[in-house]
Amino acid sequence: MRVLVREDTDALRALVARDPVANVFIDSLLGHGGSAVPSQPGSVILGFFEHDGGDLASACWVGSNVVPIEVTAAQSTYYARWLVAHWQVHASIFGPAEAVLGIMAELSNAGISAQEVRVNQPLLTLAEPSPLTANPDLAVGRSGQFEEILLAAAAMFEEEVGYSPYLGGEENYRRRVAWLLNNGHTFSHCEPNGEVIFKADLGAVTAKATQIQGVWMNPRYRGLGLSAGYMAAVVDLAQALAPVTSLYVNDYNARARASYAKVGFEQVGTFATVLF
Repeated sequence: MRVLVREDTDALRALVARDPVANVFIDSLLGHGGSAVPSQPGSVILGFFEHDGGDLASACWVGSNVVPIEVTAAQSTYYARWLVAHWQVHASIFGPAEAVLGIMAELSNAGISAQEVRVNQPLLTLAEPSPLTANPDLAVGRSGQFEEILLAAAAMFEEEVGYSPYLGGEENYRRRVAWLLNNGHTFSHCEPNGEVIFKADLGAVTAKATQIQGVWMNPRYRGLGLSAGYMAAVVDLAQALAPVTSLYVNDYNARARASYAKVGFEQVGTFATVLF
């Protein structure tokens, strides 16, 4: 195993292409002129080769998050040992459950603990229009809505992980929300006064797939049966960018899972997330 270099980019692209849905995060980075050498300071991509001079068998993005790419349970041990030897606090590890849980098991053996481990997150996809009628009020967010969208995004984050997104640096989070909004990857429906009723983001976008993240309904509108119509609208907007729409959800979130099933999503895999 070694850190990948620019010359490994084509091999990394071929690896990612094995599963463009599960690997949509790294595929979106490569699709924006990226390479096997991340532009973010402190980030690297590790690669596992079956033997010296052999083909790239798997990889792992290591930065503020850790994201395994086509990593088997056996290979996860090697990535975890590298992480232990070069340990820094990461926000999370996320991706296919076998790899994530394999990495975390080795980290636990080394005395590294997590705040929470979400072991079963169904990975869902939809490759055709939703059978439900989409809510026509959902639209691509506008830059002039930034402050209202930021409030909703921060509320969603805190509900999801239990702490403020600003703990990692308010400016970094503001930049991320602004980037999604300015690139047309945030969808929202707002009150006339600007208050957000519903929002969702496309956290990753490629020519083949998108991944929905940041789904949030204003608490005043929950329990009214609106979420499925909004999600059908998200699918319509997402499929204007790529044919396959995906997301992953906590297995215990029965209400969300029921809504996604109504929209037409079906499970194609299982993710896991480790939160530090």
